[in-house]
Amino acid sequence: MIGFLVAGLIIGALARLIKPGKQNLGILATLGLGLVGSLIGGLIAQLFGTGSIWELNVIGFVLAVVAAVLLIGVAEGVAGKEKSHV
Repeated sequence: MIGFLVAGLIIGALARLIKPGKQNLGILATLGLGLVGSLIGGLIAQLFGTGSIWELNVIGFVLAVVAAVLLIGVAEGVAGKEKSHV
């Protein structure tokens, strides 16, 4: 479980580094989006037959980072819309 949290934080941090521009996300949001991204990446990798969702593999890791980058983009879009309506 602790390994999963650490992986989520690393994936979230990598996604923030890859995504251009400034992100207004705290460490908890980064951790949460990294965890969700790792679950999505693991599920997609499992569908490709590269192993279990709980196994650490290269394809799952890459897909997790891509999913986290997309989730960060969505989170920023939602946060930006909320701020513009206030």
